[in-house]
Amino acid sequence: MKPFVNDATTALLRAVGVNFVNFTLIVEEIRSRNWASATFVGARHELGFRITGDGADAAADRFAANLDAREFTLRGHILADIFLVSNEPCDDGARLRIEALTVEDG
Repeated sequence: MKPFVNDATTALLRAVGVNFVNFTLIVEEIRSRNWASATFVGARHELGFRITGDGADAAADRFAANLDAREFTLRGHILADIFLVSNEPCDDGARLRIEALTVEDG
């Protein structure tokens, strides 16, 4: 049995993935690095992924619309900031890049 991983990157990927349950989500790039302020500890994330399937481009557009106002549940972490870097159509769907800042909860 694979152990449950409770890191911010995994939590962020899960939270993004629930927006595309009817599509194939292919993670193309993940970069995370530690981040801290005087009062918080967390990580900065850069995610690049592709969404494929019928209607994937429209699903990507819906996801990108008001991304900063969306609610994301991250076990053990709080999503402090998220923004869209790019949303580009590709042959079989769409390619998105997002950047996010998570902080540890508690």
